[in-house]
Amino acid sequence: MTHIAAVRCAFPPHRYAQSELTDMAARVCLPENADRRLLDRLHGSARVDFRNLALPIEEYEKLTGFGAANDAFVSTAVELGRESVSAALKAARLTPGDVDLIMFTSVTGIAAPSIDARLVAELGLRPDVKRLPIFGLGCVAGAAGIARMHDYLRGWPDHVAVLLSVELCSLTVQRGDSSPAGLVASALFGDGSAAVVFAGDDRGPAGPAVVATRSHLYPGSEHVMGWQVGDGGFRVLLDASVPAVVRQYLAQDVHDFLTDHGVTKEEISAWVCHPGGPKVLEAVSEVLDLPAGALDVTWRSLAAHGNLSSSSVLHVLSETLATRRPEPSTWGLLIAMGPGFCSELVLLRW
Repeated sequence: MTHIAAVRCAFPPHRYAQSELTDMAARVCLPENADRRLLDRLHGSARVDFRNLALPIEEYEKLTGFGAANDAFVSTAVELGRESVSAALKAARLTPGDVDLIMFTSVTGIAAPSIDARLVAELGLRPDVKRLPIFGLGCVAGAAGIARMHDYLRGWPDHVAVLLSVELCSLTVQRGDSSPAGLVASALFGDGSAAVVFAGDDRGPAGPAVVATRSHLYPGSEHVMGWQVGDGGFRVLLDASVPAVVRQYLAQDVHDFLTDHGVTKEEISAWVCHPGGPKVLEAVSEVLDLPAGALDVTWRSLAAHGNLSSSSVLHVLSETLATRRPEPSTWGLLIAMGPGFCSELVLLRW
């Protein structure tokens, strides 16, 4: 098995109430003097209270193109990556020299050399550290990253690996994009990072164990979520059918996965779910028939930080470990969904 030694998150210092972000979205996304009732309704129903931004709020109206936004992504991602990885290694009582593999994931900016390469010297990682930058998985990448780390450490049980997610969703907001998907994104998504330190089985138990994982790509759903890449950068694709896709597939996926490993739904003591948004979380709770309060940590994460794309489920995992840690030997299930459309399930043993 693979053991989760530590999870730590980091956020940009620029933090704003949802009402301030609604006003910024009106200035950036809507035509001058446009009717903003739809924008106000979407922002008010997002169940988000605060979000952190990569830049001070007044800087967003000055971003004139993809190049400027991506420059801000690179500099902020390096800063947040350094902070979250350093904190996670310290919490795991490991040094940068102990790390054998670092995986970096993001869907909100691009860099070559990749962000993980830029962090090797800054963090003091070994020059022979294995690196694996991943782009395109979106919101599911936090869970998929855990799954792929598990695959790697089964083959190298004496190794230490780090998963780093940095998502700066605010830098992808398109000027003049008053589409429903664009307005939903402006209401929901925030900025932050998360780092997870893993230890192989031969390093000794250091935390919750990853027991098994499962991926599922749903046919004919490529249109549901993703990016349309244009001259202005990443324009969000977000179909209203996302909750319906969740209702169609998730319950059977979870049932089959748990059954294959001899676990019942009633034995799950912690549901670590990506906060995709209110309608998605309501769909998850409904189709899985979860007990009251099962997704409280996820709802709190959404309210405090918004949807952080791939970093979100890792933040929920961090908060679960810090504030609602299950009893030893009980089961947990980590769930995320993203572009494809797809899901990733991770079975945990505390």
